[in-house]
Amino acid sequence: MMQIFHLVANQYIKEGFSFNPDFLEANVINIVILLSGLIYVLRKFLGSILNVRQEKVLSAISESEERLQQAKARLAEAEKQLNQTQLIIGQIIKEAEGTAQKVRESILAQGKSDIERLTIAGKASISTAEYQVKQQIQQQIISLAINRVTSELQNQVTPSMQTKIIDSSIAQLGGEL
Repeated sequence: MMQIFHLVANQYIKEGFSFNPDFLEANVINIVILLSGLIYVLRKFLGSILNVRQEKVLSAISESEERLQQAKARLAEAEKQLNQTQLIIGQIIKEAEGTAQKVRESILAQGKSDIERLTIAGKASISTAEYQVKQQIQQQIISLAINRVTSELQNQVTPSMQTKIIDSSIAQLGGEL
């Protein structure tokens, strides 16, 4: 077979390439028929392969579009949930601030009440202490005055004066000796 190929190749090299106007001798009709048959057979074969490939590509595109739509829907749902969560967080923050303000006011009111109560208790304690100090001072003054009067009377009163005072006191009471 190789020898045939060499012979044909050598023949073409010697003669060169040229156009043969005789269609029957040049096998142009056979080549056209062969090409037509190949095109007819391959068109169905390649057409079915291309159709299958086209269906796969279209299916992949439609699946991708469906996944895209699902992703968009999930994104929209996630954004909606994010917005709702942010609203809830805002409400919680407002409620916490309100509660903190109420607690702060309650603590301040309680502190003010405690200060007033302690002030009143302190004033009462001071008043009681002042009263007790005054009572003690009065008792001391009375005790000192009695002691002084007693000592002065003992120094100034003689036994005869004592007898006169006793008699006078008995007379005032209504009795006689």
